[in-house]
Amino acid sequence: MILAELEIYHSRPIAPTRRIALGMRNLPVDPAPGAGGLLLAGIVANNASRVEPELRESLVTLIEDLDRGRRLTQPRVRHRFQTDRVGLLRSTARLKGNGKELSFAFEDEYGVPVQQALGAIYAAGSLPVEERGPVFEIVRSGLVWTKPVDAGFVAAVMGGGMASIGDLKSWNDPVAWALEVLEMEGSTDDAPNKRLIQRRFRSLVRDAHPDHGGGSGEAAKRIAELTEARRILLAV
Repeated sequence: MILAELEIYHSRPIAPTRRIALGMRNLPVDPAPGAGGLLLAGIVANNASRVEPELRESLVTLIEDLDRGRRLTQPRVRHRFQTDRVGLLRSTARLKGNGKELSFAFEDEYGVPVQQALGAIYAAGSLPVEERGPVFEIVRSGLVWTKPVDAGFVAAVMGGGMASIGDLKSWNDPVAWALEVLEMEGSTDDAPNKRLIQRRFRSLVRDAHPDHGGGSGEAAKRIAELTEARRILLAV
């Protein structure tokens, strides 16, 4: 299942003119940063360590300008950003959900690292103002990432989550995730009664206990999820 996707158009590495444009954008960021923000951060992380140091500094400046809504002159970071895609090559990046796991798929063999990073940064800059800040916050994390862009990266930018679709949901909308974990998502109350939350929690913990047939490893994970869900809802 594709959770987010971005097409980046760019000139050939040997072309005398260096250009960047954006194609299809499937970047859900509501609530921000969302799966779209995670994908953009992953693109930057996958390429930033291979960008020349002086150009990385220029990427930081570009992010600050876009985040603050400043007027941009072109070219930036040796590339001109444009809307016309004629004559440009295409790279594609996707964030996928396979079962419960999240993974990245990068089809960028025809571009160079700075082009991929620029495409992701300009895509972040094209987002609505109210969503731009949280997205750029994790894109900045991608700029300093030097390890493989895998589950470890996802967990790091998500604040220690386990890089699963469930973790992504909890990161995006903690209350909705907590209601789902406690099987209370159909509740008509904006803030369920604390007594009801406690009762539901105790019932589900009892069902998850190994004495009721669950494996000890799965039971521990389930109980940890239930405990965190209860904490979130009791704090609302």
